[in-house]
Amino acid sequence: MARFTSFDGTQLAYREVGAGAPLLVLAGGPGRASEYLETLGGLDRHRRLVILDNRGTGASDEPADPFTYRRDMLVRDVEVLRRHLGLERVDVLGHSAGAGIAMGYAADFPGRIGKLVLLTPALRSVGLSPEQSDWDAFLAARGDRPWIAAARTALERNAAGDDSVENRVAASPLLYARWDERARAHANAELGQWKYPVALGYNAEGAFVPGVLRRALTEFNHPVLVYACGEDPISPVRRCRELAELFSDVTLSVHEGVGHYPWVEEPDEVSRRIAAFLDA
Repeated sequence: MARFTSFDGTQLAYREVGAGAPLLVLAGGPGRASEYLETLGGLDRHRRLVILDNRGTGASDEPADPFTYRRDMLVRDVEVLRRHLGLERVDVLGHSAGAGIAMGYAADFPGRIGKLVLLTPALRSVGLSPEQSDWDAFLAARGDRPWIAAARTALERNAAGDDSVENRVAASPLLYARWDERARAHANAELGQWKYPVALGYNAEGAFVPGVLRRALTEFNHPVLVYACGEDPISPVRRCRELAELFSDVTLSVHEGVGHYPWVEEPDEVSRRIAAFLDA
């Protein structure tokens, strides 16, 4: 992996796969090493993916000050990486919590983005997180699935304060449309990829000012792809539609039959849709 020095002296790592025009890829979790993104379903056949390990994750170093784990602070790492790559402007893709970083980057450095892809975006940063009614409907529709009881119990433990990676993995069947061998392997990999202090720092007090970010995004005038999935409780389609309404130049793509990690379940379709948007 390549490395660069960010704004506070922290050494961060990124990997490059594929060829062609660069696409800067931001991982979610928050706090998960970027290897879970794999190649986004083979998107490296269309673009040179520059995949950042956020500070404190994967091969990137831990910062001296944990304050810099905060979502709005991670935006600065993106800008330093752009400069390190020598790019005047770069297309950016953020997955889940990484989309929160990407939206912050679009707000703070709008002239440095070509196209923006928000892949099953976490929505807290813009005040559009799923409500209890969304979760109730999602769980009720899956009441006959054999894994639902254990996953619901894990959700309840999380609500009671269990933030362990083991409990996250226990709830992870909810994030895939098909809980098959491929999904289980992808979920179980999180045991060695996720770090609680990084996740805690991402969500620290002051990291989210939804009204300010929403107003900034309404002024962002570059093309945006909001990629929603029909089986995803983190980024419900109805909430992704509301997110899309913030942008002036937006494409909303709804991928039915897949969950929060669509490249795990239908890789060719994910890479096809994203590449078509980027190449249009």
